[in-house]
Amino acid sequence: MIRHLSSITALCMCLGASTLVASGEIRKIVHPDGRVEYTNLNDKQRAVHYTNTSKSSTQSVYRYRNNQGVLSFTDQRPVDFAFEVLRFDCFACGVSSPVNWQTTPLNLKAYRDVVKVAANQFGVDEALVRAVIHAESAFREKAVSRAGAQGLMQLMPATAKDLGVSDSFNATQNIHGGTKYLAALLDSYSGDLTLATAAYNAGPGAVRRYNGVPPYAETKAYVERVAILRDRYAKAL
Repeated sequence: MIRHLSSITALCMCLGASTLVASGEIRKIVHPDGRVEYTNLNDKQRAVHYTNTSKSSTQSVYRYRNNQGVLSFTDQRPVDFAFEVLRFDCFACGVSSPVNWQTTPLNLKAYRDVVKVAANQFGVDEALVRAVIHAESAFREKAVSRAGAQGLMQLMPATAKDLGVSDSFNATQNIHGGTKYLAALLDSYSGDLTLATAAYNAGPGAVRRYNGVPPYAETKAYVERVAILRDRYAKAL
C-alpha cells in the first residue's frame, strides 16, 4: 500500500546508533515482536512510567519530557506525562531505516497456523507471507497507517472489501485477505516476486505506468527488504 515518510525517519537516523552510556542518554531497545523503543530510562524506571497491559505493538513513537526535564522517546504510551505522538507507517518502508534486515530477529511463531493455512489455500510461499507481514506491520495486529491501511498485512479498506475481509483487525481475516491479494499479484506478474511486491507497496497502476518497479525510493527499499526477509524466513521455516 502507498505510504508517505514522516518525521520519524529523521529521528531514526539520528538515534539508530545510540547506545546506553550513562543515565539520561537515549538507548534503543528492539523487542522480539519487532517493536523499537527509544528511551533514556532504565528498566526499573520504564516499569514505573509505562504500561502496556495488552503487550501489543504500537505504530506510534511518543515524545515527552520526564520529571528531570529530559526529552524522551518511547513506543509505549507514557503515564502521567504530557506527550506528542510521532506516527510512522510500514515497518520496512522507511528509506533511512536503521534496521539491519539481514540480522533483525524473525518472528517464526506468531500466527503460524493461520499463515500456513492461507499460504496453502492460495498457493503462496509461506515465507513470503511472513516476510510481507514482517515488512508491513512487524506483526502488529492493530497497526494503522496514516494512509488508512489496516492490520497485519496493511489492507486498505477498499481492497479489504474486494477481498471479502469484513474486519481487517481480525488476524485470520487479514492474513487470508492479504495472502489472496499476494496470490493475485503473483499471478498477474507470472510469479515475478519483485513486481508483485512492488505492486503490493505502490499499487498495480504504478507498476503498469512505469513498466516495472516504480522509481519511488520507498518502493525500491520495500521490495529489497521483503526479498531479504523472504529468503531468511525460507531458510528458517
